[in-house]
Amino acid sequence: MILDTCFIIDLLHKDKSAIEKLKELNSTQESQIITTVSVFELFTGIVQYARPEQERANVMDIINSQIIIPLDMESAMKGGEIDGQLTKKGQTIDQQDSMIAGIALTRNEKILTRNVKDFSKIHGLRVETY
Repeated sequence: MILDTCFIIDLLHKDKSAIEKLKELNSTQESQIITTVSVFELFTGIVQYARPEQERANVMDIINSQIIIPLDMESAMKGGEIDGQLTKKGQTIDQQDSMIAGIALTRNEKILTRNVKDFSKIHGLRVETY
């Protein structure tokens, strides 16, 4: 299962529902994957904190314990198709979300997110929330 950026942020903020979901994932041996796109998004946010060094350490604690997968060529092409199709329909979402969805679809993974509104626009994408 791909952990979306918002899930990781919720863990960092000690959100109870995110923590409970992580416990559930750990008990079921569900795969936990973070994409390099989420790493990008997290580091974009780190520099905006008053104490970026501490926030960086907190982020690294989480991502160092997970499998990190890149946006490879196949995923990039799928993400681009998703973004283009949605734009054509007037249903735009963040391009980073299209990239994460491309990774999920090419790897046949679910996405764990609170951003159901945007990810649910993507045909064939399996989305789980918490």
